[in-house]
Amino acid sequence: MNLAIIGTGYVGLVTGTCFAEVGHSVICVDADVKKVEMLRGGGIPIYEPGLEEMVARNVAAGRLKFTASTAEGVEQSEVIFIAVPTPPQPRPSRCPRRKQLQRQQQHPRQRRLPPPQTRTER
Repeated sequence: MNLAIIGTGYVGLVTGTCFAEVGHSVICVDADVKKVEMLRGGGIPIYEPGLEEMVARNVAAGRLKFTASTAEGVEQSEVIFIAVPTPPQPRPSRCPRRKQLQRQQQHPRQRRLPPPQTRTER
């Protein structure tokens, strides 16, 4: 299967490499062109035991590639994983829409869910 991993930090690089290791074709995308060039040249921006060897083995086998183009990664892939940092939520005290956000956050907790339906045998 052709996979794209957006982000080549700890989560993205390790995930992409492991998918390649089990036989998938993986293209890892990162906005940092220098990081992509380092990865293409065999460098590893993080330390994880055994990762450097796994990356080298899968790049040599043609199962693992790196690009700075999101379009290139997405166009070639059937499944896309996004492995980029989640931006922090604004602190309510600094948010101009604090009351609206608080209402939205409380609403799902106050809702009553219907009872689960059981499967009837025929």
